[in-house]
Amino acid sequence: MSVAALIEKKLEAALEPVRLEIVDESYLHAGHANAPEGGESHFHVTVAAAAFEGQNLVSRQRKVYEILADELAGPVHALSLSTLTPDEVEQHK
Repeated sequence: MSVAALIEKKLEAALEPVRLEIVDESYLHAGHANAPEGGESHFHVTVAAAAFEGQNLVSRQRKVYEILADELAGPVHALSLSTLTPDEVEQHK
């Protein structure tokens, strides 16, 4: 299973998001120190879920980091996040 697919599976199961986008940005870091050949090390994830309601940005990000702890300890070198509630998705349309 690819790293992106594993990230998707874990976030879907834990957060039941209304929106989930996973972008592999590894190509932007090709040739940099610690950037593995073949990518799947740098990701941008946008996730919108009701589970984030009433939480501040730091709490939302911590929740995602906890869910993806194994990936962050292994193949994922960098993870940038956009964490939204379902209402915030509607506001950004």
